[in-house]
Amino acid sequence: MAFSALLDRFWNEVYGFQLSRTKNENDAEDITIQTFSRAFDKIHSYDASYEFKTWLFTISKNIHIDMVRKRKKNVWEQHHTGNQEVIKKVLDNAPSAEDQLIKEQNLASLLGHIRNLKPHYREVINLRYFQELTYAAIAEELNEPINNVKVKLLRAKKLLAEMIKAK
Repeated sequence: MAFSALLDRFWNEVYGFQLSRTKNENDAEDITIQTFSRAFDKIHSYDASYEFKTWLFTISKNIHIDMVRKRKKNVWEQHHTGNQEVIKKVLDNAPSAEDQLIKEQNLASLLGHIRNLKPHYREVINLRYFQELTYAAIAEELNEPINNVKVKLLRAKKLLAEMIKAK
């Protein structure tokens, strides 16, 4: 309940902060989700002598910096290994039988884990990743505030990750 209140209170400010930094709605939304996820995981480290909003913005800023660094690294790697990768892609464009089998087994395993989630988490995962609905469309479908949908999806993904790690 407290997390939901914090999310409702600060979501728009963190999202707006990232939108002004990234100039990209998808990146701003992804970073905002990661910010709250990290903040909730590390809430025990929050120092009450600082404003909560300042702490969130610092987390958000650091996530954005990490994302930019990662993208720069990927661009550099692609530039330096690009010709070799293009040749490999041309030579081996179709997945092998083993690749296809592994993909099918991984999908079956993932679907099994999704079936073990509580129904409301299963539903939000289905709407977002299998029906590819936007957060707004999911919120409308479920008749819930968009922030609740985002938190529910975040929790569902976290539970899935824990299930997969425990396997």
